[in-house]
Amino acid sequence: MKAFTTLTSQVIPLDRKDVDTDMIIPADYLKGTGKGGYGEHLFQRLRDNEADFPLNDEKYKNAQILMAQENFGCGSSREHAVWALLEYGIQVVIAPSFADIFHSNSGKNGLLLVPLPKEAIQELIQQAQEQQLKLTVDLQQQVVTEEEGKEHAFFYDPFRKECLLKGNDDLDYLLENEPVIDEWQKEREKKLFYRTDQHKKTN
Repeated sequence: MKAFTTLTSQVIPLDRKDVDTDMIIPADYLKGTGKGGYGEHLFQRLRDNEADFPLNDEKYKNAQILMAQENFGCGSSREHAVWALLEYGIQVVIAPSFADIFHSNSGKNGLLLVPLPKEAIQELIQQAQEQQLKLTVDLQQQVVTEEEGKEHAFFYDPFRKECLLKGNDDLDYLLENEPVIDEWQKEREKKLFYRTDQHKKTN
C-alpha cells in the first residue's frame, strides 16, 4: 500500500454525522470482491439526490481530505467503502469519531483517519464551507496544521503509524519481521518438552 507521511490539501466539508458505508459506496455498485471501479461511485446516491452535495461542487474536485461529523463509517463492514474513498483520491478523513470496523479496514488499506474534537471539527467545517480551507496533516508528528499556523494534535495507533509511514500492510509487516519471528521460534522450541519435528512426523 502507499506510504503516508504528510499531505497538504483542500478540505471537503461533509457536515453530517453517522455517515454509513452504504452512503459511502451504495450496495448497487458492489459487483465484485476485488479492488477497482468503486471510486467513481463514491457517495453516488447522495450525489444523485442532493444537488448541493459537496462532491458535486467543482471547487472540491481535487481535494484529498474529507471532514465529517462523529461516527463516520458506521453500518455494514464492507471494505469497499475504504477502497472507494482511496480510489476517488481521498487520503485522509477527519472526524470526531469512527466506527470500529471501518477504522480497522482503513488502517489495513492505507487510509489515514484523524480524530479531532467535535468543537474543532465544527469550526473547520464552517471555514471550509465559507471559503477554501487547506490543512496540512503530518502523521510523523501527529498534528493537523491550518494555513495560519494553528495546530491540532491527534492520537494514532503506534503500530498502524509505523505501517502507514512505511507503506506496509499486515503481511508486509510480518515479512519485514521474519528474522525476529524465526529466532523467537527457535528459542521457543528449546523450551518445549517435545521436538516439533518429531511431532510433525507422527501426525
